[in-house]
Amino acid sequence: MNSDLGSNELDVEIWKIKKIIKNLSEVRGNGTSLISLILPPKDQISRTAKMLTEEYGTASNIKSRVNRLSVLSAITSTQQKLKLYKNVPQNGLIIYCGNITNEDGKEKKVNIDFEPFKPIQRSLYICDNRFHTESLKSMLDDNDLFGFMVMDGNGCLFATLQGSNKTILHKFSVDLPKKHSKGGQSAQRFGRIRLEKRHAYLKKCAELSIKQFITDNKCNVKGLVLAGSAEFKDDLFSSDLFDHRLLKNVIKKISVSYGMESGFNEAIEQSAECLSNVKLIHEKKVIQKYMEEIALDTGKYCFMINDTIKALDMSSIETLIIWENLEINRYILKNPSNNNEEILFLDKKQELDDKSFYDKDNCVQLEVIEKTNIVEWIAENYKNFGLNLEIVSDKTQEGNQFCKGFGGIGGILRWKIDFSEMEIYSELDENLDDYDFNNDDFI
Repeated sequence: MNSDLGSNELDVEIWKIKKIIKNLSEVRGNGTSLISLILPPKDQISRTAKMLTEEYGTASNIKSRVNRLSVLSAITSTQQKLKLYKNVPQNGLIIYCGNITNEDGKEKKVNIDFEPFKPIQRSLYICDNRFHTESLKSMLDDNDLFGFMVMDGNGCLFATLQGSNKTILHKFSVDLPKKHSKGGQSAQRFGRIRLEKRHAYLKKCAELSIKQFITDNKCNVKGLVLAGSAEFKDDLFSSDLFDHRLLKNVIKKISVSYGMESGFNEAIEQSAECLSNVKLIHEKKVIQKYMEEIALDTGKYCFMINDTIKALDMSSIETLIIWENLEINRYILKNPSNNNEEILFLDKKQELDDKSFYDKDNCVQLEVIEKTNIVEWIAENYKNFGLNLEIVSDKTQEGNQFCKGFGGIGGILRWKIDFSEMEIYSELDENLDDYDFNNDDFI
């Protein structure tokens, strides 16, 4: 997996990890039959394979027959998963295997392997009655990547911060002339030279900032912090030299006492609270923009599942917003009477209604071909619709309002759509389908 993920891809990967954590944290197995295996980058497949072989021999001596067979089965499944890899992927490898007991008391096999979206730091092998997801939870902490520019009269440093991982991308020194104390023409000449060199310095900082923080025409960090002496960072921020793509992503300007690495550390300390709130701030801005479209009644918006799916089918959605815990499932249903398939999106209440799965015209029960959670389906397919995806929480006031008042799903549209008019035409089409035409109708 590429570590240089775009914002949409990263949000999707985070959502997938959250889903895995939620699903695995709730299940239990019999005895010690659930295996959690984590291999960090550069670990060896051969070493782990040997260890599993030894574990198999040890497990063969478990007295309880039921537990012994369950553990041996889990180890075998883990070995089979391991055989799919020649080397540990660049971000590490995570495997969960074992038989869980569901609510009905029946056993169900869990067999999961994946590469995490960022490097995992620790190794783990545990046989237990539960899956251990602590390492996954830690991956979600401080995940966002932030950019830093630290500039003063001695030079500029470009760096990133992700959690506790600090990376110096580039730095350079500069020798700028100080203010000249002499008067007359000499002062004017030195003043002009000084301004020219300051301008050249700011220009170089601006050019390098594009090189470091712009990828594929987009800002590659969640937010950008400008730090340093006021005269330089403020001058850059307010100048035409500074790229607009970076300008709109500046989340804080900080005056620090030092430059380079010392200034970087000081900037981190001063911006800690701001950085922790960036995700929620971003969510608020997205939903506020969405609410503005509704308030202005532009017609370039949709909400609730039915209208959103219509807009999706028309490829008219520019930004799709969806609540991360939306409990709506996408069903592919087959009609046995004519073998036709239809797609329905049902919430929990609709799923409990037998009418949702019954064709009253032909008096047949519809067959469930596929059932997928709506968030999962959109996460897997959003690129096909050419849209920007925003997976949001309900932790902000705006997010909570979006979930409760707008059904937890909606979008900003590329063009205006009158959904009420579409409904009228749809009803007309249905009526026409029910009408038996003959040639006399046209005479």
